[in-house]
Amino acid sequence: MSAPTPLLSFWYQGEVRHTIPLDQIVSGVPSRDGIPSVDNPQFLEASLATAEFDEMLGIFLVINDDARFYPLGILNWHEVVNDTVGGVPVSVTYSPLSASALVVERTISGGADTFGVSGLLFQSNLLLYDRSTLSLWDQIRGEAVVGPLTGEKFRRVKSDVLRLAAVREAWPQAKVMNTITGFVRDYSSDPYKGYDQMESTYFPVNTADDRLVSKKPVYGIVVNGVAKAYTIEAVQAEGRVQDTVGGVRILLQYDAATGRVRFTRYSDAGKSEEIIPLRSYWFAWVAQYPETELYE
Repeated sequence: MSAPTPLLSFWYQGEVRHTIPLDQIVSGVPSRDGIPSVDNPQFLEASLATAEFDEMLGIFLVINDDARFYPLGILNWHEVVNDTVGGVPVSVTYSPLSASALVVERTISGGADTFGVSGLLFQSNLLLYDRSTLSLWDQIRGEAVVGPLTGEKFRRVKSDVLRLAAVREAWPQAKVMNTITGFVRDYSSDPYKGYDQMESTYFPVNTADDRLVSKKPVYGIVVNGVAKAYTIEAVQAEGRVQDTVGGVRILLQYDAATGRVRFTRYSDAGKSEEIIPLRSYWFAWVAQYPETELYE
């Protein structure tokens, strides 16, 4: 427990629980919801999307046969979409600063909630907040790090960053989020254009690791407290990777037809369980897990 910093005094009165250094939280935008979430997304069928959008990237997920695609061109402007997919309340989250994509169930302590963009950053990554308790949630770690729910973890939902062409081919019935968001934005423009080519970041990070260039995309997992990152190129080139992380056998499988990646862990008894990885820039992963192992 600590007294909130001046930056956090708008959020909390009196001492506050936290698991990250409060003085390392910085302001990214002037106010809470300065980047507005989309809470009533609208969709069209993937089969109706024209070929000019084939190369468009987005976050794709399937729950109970309900397949949906959320374009990064929209998420660049909103970062959070609160939706219900296959009957499950979810939040689709994306941090353009770290290229980190995470989908989570938005049922937390106290029931279903919605998440928003706090306007605050930690290690140049999005801090989400839940609207019932105002707890701050670290997107990369997938847990609450400041506020009443500190220590509670998200229930992650399997998702992939795919091109629309692959989605339309494999899931023609999928729904594609459209630009009717309730906000006036130029979704054809990229407010972060060129950022992925820069070695530097817009906001401070504590850890620099030159094993990879800072903006190299990786998949990250944590098994038995051991973090490991896999370059996307390595996963795609090999197609199938057998590895051991934290003493646990891991199998990675890449589907070249769709672009989907599956991580599975196996017990000594042969029981399998899917692991949901986090996709992000290298700098963002290593800032949170400086002792991370690397497969490249």
